[in-house]
Amino acid sequence: MKPFLRTALLAIAMLTGHAAHAGDIAGVHFDERTSLANSELQLNGGGLRTRFMLKIYAIGLYSPKKADNLEALLAQAGPRRIQIVTLRELTAEQFADGLVEGLRRNHTEAEYARLQARIDEFRAALLSLRNAAPNTVIRLEWLPGSGTRLLVGNEQRGRDIPGEDFQRGLLRIWLGDKPVDSDLRSSLLGRN
Repeated sequence: MKPFLRTALLAIAMLTGHAAHAGDIAGVHFDERTSLANSELQLNGGGLRTRFMLKIYAIGLYSPKKADNLEALLAQAGPRRIQIVTLRELTAEQFADGLVEGLRRNHTEAEYARLQARIDEFRAALLSLRNAAPNTVIRLEWLPGSGTRLLVGNEQRGRDIPGEDFQRGLLRIWLGDKPVDSDLRSSLLGRN
């Protein structure tokens, strides 16, 4: 391979690269450990969501113990957190539609139909945001016994959405059989 081509491919890989074991992702810091609902969580993995070479958001996945596959992650009892930090201006509709499409792609029609009312409620809570400026922190927190909580900054949006099936569905957006980005899935599972 010619040096120029190798350098160009390396530059492209770096621009679209998603891997991060901890710390900084596209200038966004993710702590190695955090606490939620009186439990200590650790950063399972983190990465960068890009689309057409544009940096959309940095994301970190926190869990009680590190897991390198979805099944092991879901088998863990206790709270979990998905933390997203926007890297560009997004409308709430763009963000919500992307998440809903990820849910649709990773569920059968029957599974999606069972989640439909809660997906609609979640989408409505996201739409109340209107716009997400760069560096907006969005947290999706699983609180056993309560449900999935959406926080923007430190402000809760909507009510906790019940059902572990809903929270598992959200995780499938990034970690399912048809994730938004397979490299990002690997990064969130700590494989890169």
